[in-house]
Amino acid sequence: MTKVYCDTSNLTEIKECLKYNIDGVTTNPSIMKNDGVVDYFGHCKKILNLIKNKPLSIEVFADTNDEIILQALKISKLGKNVFVKVPVINTKGKFLKKCISFLNSRKIKLNITAVFTIAQILKIKNSIDKKTPVIISIFSGRIADSGINPEPIILKAKKLFKNYKNVKILWASVREVYNFNQAKKTKTDIITVP
Repeated sequence: MTKVYCDTSNLTEIKECLKYNIDGVTTNPSIMKNDGVVDYFGHCKKILNLIKNKPLSIEVFADTNDEIILQALKISKLGKNVFVKVPVINTKGKFLKKCISFLNSRKIKLNITAVFTIAQILKIKNSIDKKTPVIISIFSGRIADSGINPEPIILKAKKLFKNYKNVKILWASVREVYNFNQAKKTKTDIITVP
């Protein structure tokens, strides 16, 4: 069954989503900026207070390995239900293996985000263990925007991680209601909806 996460930082929206039994929340620095959030960590605590034990994915906003690791360690301490969102590559296009492997080895729950290709998915597979929870956020909407059907990529990811009970595949960058049907059809573990 595909779980539904709410993609927002707006507290009113989150309260509304909770009425519909959403399974978790994802957010990122851009969403928070658009919502006028000034105190990033303080706001994350407010979200955590609202959602109780449901998972919350909070993204780092650094770009170098050392800074990402420092931020990730700080974010992970906000709660046991926190997943640290780390982009699969930095702004220079470099795969963040050091960050992913280090944080995974420290048992920090990760949401590896902005994933677009099978090559990236294979690199992730070679960087994580089979114990610590990991969400792989495949930007299906943006993949579709470029004229490529994201379903085969999701199906391949599901196959690659079929023996990884700790890994969940997430359908990200939702564009339309049809994407929910696609996520269900491909047995995607999670879809995050704005």
